[in-house]
Amino acid sequence: MRIPVVDLNKTGQNICILRKRSGVSVRELQEFLGFATPQAIYKWQHGISLPTVDNLVALASILDVSVEEILAVDYPKGEE
Repeated sequence: MRIPVVDLNKTGQNICILRKRSGVSVRELQEFLGFATPQAIYKWQHGISLPTVDNLVALASILDVSVEEILAVDYPKGEE
């Protein structure tokens, strides 16, 4: 059985692309999400970390996309 894995780098790229496509700046996203600094958003975009589930849902709403469009999921080959 292959277990899906979230690809942090590809997900970060998706967040950056979708944010830019929506015309939302990092600063605006920071304000929408109520963050004191934009550091978390930059970490997401650089594939260092992932948004929490609640922030992921909020991000999808702000960017007017589904959660599935944000997350990049891979199915690595494994022993079966």
